[in-house]
This record gives sequence, structure tokens and C-alpha cells, in this order.
Amino acid sequence: MSITITDIVSIVKKIIDISIVWLVFYVVLKNIRNNVKLSLIFKGVAFVIILKLVSDLFGFTTIGVLLEYVIMYGPLALIVIFQPEIRNILEQLGRNQLLGRHKILTVDEREKMVYQIVNAMDYLRKQRIGALIVIERDISLGNYIDKAKKLYADLSSDLLISIFFPNNPLHDGGVILQGDRITVAGAVFPTSSSSKLNTKRLGTRHRAAVGISEETDCISLIVSEETGKMSIAIKGELFYNLSIDDIRMMLIDELRPKQDLEDDEIIENEEDIYEEDN
Repeated sequence: MSITITDIVSIVKKIIDISIVWLVFYVVLKNIRNNVKLSLIFKGVAFVIILKLVSDLFGFTTIGVLLEYVIMYGPLALIVIFQPEIRNILEQLGRNQLLGRHKILTVDEREKMVYQIVNAMDYLRKQRIGALIVIERDISLGNYIDKAKKLYADLSSDLLISIFFPNNPLHDGGVILQGDRITVAGAVFPTSSSSKLNTKRLGTRHRAAVGISEETDCISLIVSEETGKMSIAIKGELFYNLSIDDIRMMLIDELRPKQDLEDDEIIENEEDIYEEDN
């Protein structure tokens, strides 16, 4: 049986078709993972589908009918209710960077970056000066950069301190860092509506820090104006009242390239296997 050119072209088309489908799934799932709200939506949809399968399997008529209505009208309700989140994810797909800016930094540049940020935060906490510093990673913050005051300046602790100094026109907003440069100041971020946050204890800066970390994979650093306490928000989780050493270690760990983290995981797994064998 001979294979013709037409057969080869058909096989190539099918491979390309399947590859595109998998690429779309990968991009969508990656962005869902990096967005706390969308990941919760995804889990909710998966739960409804599993519950529907279980009801069909055991013949639960009432719950089955109700779930059919949920599945029928649910997508429309999700589009209406979560329109801002869907718009943000579409914007992120258009603005995503293949490589985060922090990845191209050398070890010395990353250490210098952490040193400047930590020095600034240490001064700001002692003086009880509020601050919000957001570090961009894989997901672009271009939508917030476009609406803020452009600086494009080299990162330094003195510049960060001067930006957040009282009566400075830019001190109320947040600063966005791309790599070892201050891109903008006075940036405004969405505030989180998470029920886990203590709204009486936390102000607008903390809720904004958590809000932007829910939508992207950025690192948000906060200095409280009222108490001088320092915090970090990552992936929608707030680490409150950290010491200066905690801030330094978390920054060093979070700013490491993914390849280094993967290599460490491989080494740890090999060590665990070795210990089990012995």
C-alpha cells in the first residue's frame, strides 16, 4: 500500500490541528492557574459537571433536571457576572510576555534589586510612610502601566523613598517594577473583595495589593502607613506583618528563574528517592 502526497498532507494537517488545540488549552489553563478568581470559577464548573455525571449514573432525577438548567444557562450567567474577569484574561492573553523581565536578570542584578527594595521598605516602615510596590513577572501589567505616570528610571532605594514621601503627588498610587527598573508610579489597582481579608485591620493598599495578585502572577509589597508593618501578596494570598529578613528571603526566592526552581525540585526528588532506597 503506497502513501500518496495527499495522505501526507492530510496527516500533517491533523497534527497541526491537534497541536493548535493543545496549545489553546495550555494557554487557557496557564492563565486560569495564575488568576485566583478564574481558578475558582473553573473549579466550580468542574464540580457541576462531576455532580451531573453522578446524578445521571445513580438516576437522581430532581438534581439532574436542576443541573441541566445550570449547564444550559450557566455559561451566559458566568459571562454576565464575571465580565470584568473575562475581559482581564483576554487582555492578558494579548499582552502576555513569553519571558518575564526578572528572568533575564543576572544573579548580581537580582541581588541588587532585592537590596534596593529592602532598604527602601526598611526606611519607609521606620518612618511610617505607606507604600505599594508591585513587581511584574510573566503576566504583563501593561493595562495598569498605560494609565499611570511613566518614569522608566533605574531602581534605587532613594527614588522609591522619594516617590512615597508624603505630599508627593505620586505617593498615593503604586509603583510598578519591570526587572530592575521603575516603570511607572501612581498606578491604581483593583481592590480585592476576598472574605478572607480583615477589612477593619487592612486598608486600601493591602486590598489593592491582594487584588492585583489575584489577577496576575506579580509580587506586591506593602508598607502600612498606620502601623509601619510590612506585607507581601502573592497569588491572592497576603503574608502580613513580616520582618525585613522575611521580605528579603521571600523576594530572593520568588524572583529566581523557573528553571532554577525546577532544578531544585528535581534535586529534592532525587534526594527523597535516595533516602527511601536507603
